[in-house]
Amino acid sequence: MARLDPIAQLLSRRPQRLALLEQIAAQGSITRAAKAAGLSYKAAWDAIDELNNLAEQPLVSRSVGGKGGGGARLTPAGARLLALHRRVQALQAQLLQAAEDDADLQLLGRLLLRTSARNQLSGRVRAIQAQGRNDLVELELPGGALIRAQITRDSTEKLELSAGAGVVALIKAGWLELQPLSAPLDPARNALEGWIEQVLAADDGPSEVRIGLASGQTLCALVEAERLAQLGLRAGDPVRAQFAASQVLLGTQV
Repeated sequence: MARLDPIAQLLSRRPQRLALLEQIAAQGSITRAAKAAGLSYKAAWDAIDELNNLAEQPLVSRSVGGKGGGGARLTPAGARLLALHRRVQALQAQLLQAAEDDADLQLLGRLLLRTSARNQLSGRVRAIQAQGRNDLVELELPGGALIRAQITRDSTEKLELSAGAGVVALIKAGWLELQPLSAPLDPARNALEGWIEQVLAADDGPSEVRIGLASGQTLCALVEAERLAQLGLRAGDPVRAQFAASQVLLGTQV
């Protein structure tokens, strides 16, 4: 039971994003829901974006304008998540022990994480190797892919990391270096292989490249159009994303 305490404490604090879901369900208006949840109108819209981006499917359906400054309603996925949150509040101990609820509970944890990093990959600690005042943390992603994160010893202790612990790896889109699979592999850097799902060109900046991984997870990289043309990469091509261990940030759900 001791291992459940951090999650129980986390849920009992009624994070604002979940409070916003409750108010959207009750009010049907972004303006009224924001006020009831203690958020500004803009913060509410931003929170909805974050909720929809973190979930596997949208949690909130919204419309611009109209009575109350814009309508909003929960999707079936959002309603299920909110129902789970309410059940957890009422029956925390029983539900946290139910194996069939693990996936939804992990989703709740991910929604509590605030970050500016575009790439958020859930995984588990496989090993921790001391390197002076730093630690090299090896993570295993769903599907078996491995990446390494270099963090300070203080961070390892503060996050209470150990083998088997669940973590979220955060990687900024601009830190990913793309290359074709035929290019030489740099063993000193992390490498994740997948395929280019989509290239979203920008008129005044780098293109956004979405990369599908075998695990079902998705990476987002920011790459200059000239660099993409130089590499000969386009939608549908296999690709490798490389990044340094020092460019991986770690987060936990406590």
